[in-house]
Amino acid sequence: MTKLNKVVLNNLPNVGVLVVKVDNRVNNTGRPVNKKSNRQLRLNKQALYASLNDKFVNGNAFKINNETYTYNARPDGGLGSIGSKVTGYVCNVDYIGRTKVKGFTFVLGKQVKIELNLKTLQFVS
Repeated sequence: MTKLNKVVLNNLPNVGVLVVKVDNRVNNTGRPVNKKSNRQLRLNKQALYASLNDKFVNGNAFKINNETYTYNARPDGGLGSIGSKVTGYVCNVDYIGRTKVKGFTFVLGKQVKIELNLKTLQFVS
């Protein structure tokens, strides 16, 4: 094996040189997002409703008329009940939607229906 120590490469600029772009082009996802578009407004609203629903289903406490309530799910996966921190049981839940929760309880032998709007609930952090 002989060494080629007198070989000179002419007319080959940047051979073996890696050019690294330092202007952060790899993090550009394309065109900018229009935050005021109807699609973005709809997606933001859907994300808000999903977060409110998750807070309710996970049992985060919420306030109505200065009293704190929580949702308690049944262990078998069915719909549970709403309970108060002060009085205990309040009502059974028979529907949980995207923005509404419907429940019922019996007072003096009569059924009372309850409907909660998740958009208007104040969740306690």
